[in-house]
Amino acid sequence: MDFDILTNNTVLDPDELEREFFRTFPRFSDEEKSSFSSAWKFLVEKTGTLSRSCGTPYILHPLRVAALLADKNMDMECVICGLLHSIFEIEGISQEEVEQKFGPTITKIVYDTSKITGMKINASTIQQADNIRKMLFAMVDDVRVILVKLADRLDRMRNLKSIEEKKQRLISAEVLDIWAPLADRLGMQNVKNELEDLSLKYSNPNVFQQIKAIVAQKKDDRASYLQNAVSSIQKAAEKAGIKVSISSRAKHFFSIYKKMQKRNVEASQLYDLLALRIICNTNSECYALVGIVHGLWKPMDGRFKDYIAMPKANGYQSLHTTVVCEGKPLEIQIRTQKMHDMAEHGVASHWLYKKGMNHDKVDVNSLEIFNQLQKLKKQDLSDENFFSRLKNELLGDEIYVFTPKGDVIHLPLGSNAIDFAYHVHSAVGEKIVGAKADGKIIPITTPLKNTQIIEIITNPQSHPTEAQLKVAKTTKARQKIHSWLTANDPNFVDKAAEAQRAADLAMQNDKSRAIQEEKRKKRASKKGAGEIKNSAENLTGKVIADGTKNMICTFAGCCSPQPGDLIVGYVSKRKGIMIHKATCLTFQRISNIENRMVNVQWEEKKIKEK
Repeated sequence: MDFDILTNNTVLDPDELEREFFRTFPRFSDEEKSSFSSAWKFLVEKTGTLSRSCGTPYILHPLRVAALLADKNMDMECVICGLLHSIFEIEGISQEEVEQKFGPTITKIVYDTSKITGMKINASTIQQADNIRKMLFAMVDDVRVILVKLADRLDRMRNLKSIEEKKQRLISAEVLDIWAPLADRLGMQNVKNELEDLSLKYSNPNVFQQIKAIVAQKKDDRASYLQNAVSSIQKAAEKAGIKVSISSRAKHFFSIYKKMQKRNVEASQLYDLLALRIICNTNSECYALVGIVHGLWKPMDGRFKDYIAMPKANGYQSLHTTVVCEGKPLEIQIRTQKMHDMAEHGVASHWLYKKGMNHDKVDVNSLEIFNQLQKLKKQDLSDENFFSRLKNELLGDEIYVFTPKGDVIHLPLGSNAIDFAYHVHSAVGEKIVGAKADGKIIPITTPLKNTQIIEIITNPQSHPTEAQLKVAKTTKARQKIHSWLTANDPNFVDKAAEAQRAADLAMQNDKSRAIQEEKRKKRASKKGAGEIKNSAENLTGKVIADGTKNMICTFAGCCSPQPGDLIVGYVSKRKGIMIHKATCLTFQRISNIENRMVNVQWEEKKIKEK
């Protein structure tokens, strides 16, 4: 659009930019325009003289973010948040100043967005897990925090060419890992598709250009083929008295790339690169059109999907079918206009159907991701592995299966009957001994498939096992099994937790040792003794506990710590301070050990002055 062209210039008049914004988005009221103008003037006043590292004016990016949100029909509060989303990056601007000018709601959204911007999401550490938690939980308070951040990320991806290649690949990896799946969970299909395509463009440019060329060629080659198909559907629909609009579309590049990987073929060998979309007025017309299409061409087995009766967890609704038209597979989607708006814009489409948009609270709790986050928000979540699973569960691929009563259960891809049982109820999970899928007995560890009807077989004498813990996929199932084993099985050893604790203890002792070494060097320097070697020769063999010498200490026989080893200690009832190696498994298994530990270190020999 003209707005994009205008904001890509480097020398721009702020007043002309504002006028162009309202020419592009004329739907706002005079009061809303006044609010936007106030925010725009504030932004220009604070940042109008600043430039980005690539040389473009600072104000262009936030204006484009605001335009993306306006284009999604978001309310003016959200658009202003897009305009101000990075304002706290500017030195000297406080929350109090922003709240005084624009109110608490805008300030809260902008502040939460700025916190997410400063997070390192793609680092493989416990910090990543905590950052993902904060980011996802921010949605629970106001989904517009993430909508602003998605618009920010999309505009940055559109303008990624100005930064170095290595950083392009890192940002692209983060987008594929976090932001595109998040857009998908919020039902924002077109944002998800564009983020994925742009990520492919910068992470694998050769493949991107190859797919782009083949799609363009296929589109030209199949123009008459698609036109014949469209004409046939329109005539049949008109005869049935159904008014439709039909469009052809190329599948987005990243989905083609994934198909290439899955089928291990070149893009030129794929035939289903184009699809038809039929828009009608009512649900009943959608089903009537499926009958019409299947009357025109033979449907392919197993390729019909009814997402109207069984919507996806992100709210997506449509009918999908693939038919053999002129000897080639043709994918067809059928939906109403409202379904199409939801498919394209997801949670943002709620604003299309609200009156008094800038005042009404939009209810998004019908989306599965919000229900999951509400349940998890109050839990103490600090384990890195747990967060890795949580992220995959919330943002990864999913399946849907049915209970015998017909209730739909959404589960992460790869889930099994154990996960299904715990999703139904913890009591069912604890007593599971077997399962049926579509009436046939299946192993409880077998991954479930889409649309299966799952029946759980229980036994009142059964209970969770460590073997079940190893194969469970969902966070809920693993947490419940782990809790039961910890409380009821004296032989249960949480090896992952022990390894983490050992690593934490080792790190703690490394820090302590480094501090002591630094002190020794300082003392040696003062006394002119030179550098002291960190070895058993410089130690007395005795232990100092909490800075006190001559404490009663007992060396554990299980690990037999020797002078120079990294050691840990705890208060015992009969043997004073028990000393173990920091890596000792026996020590790590002692219950409530954190509350009994004392700081211990080897006593050093006195340095003789020369």
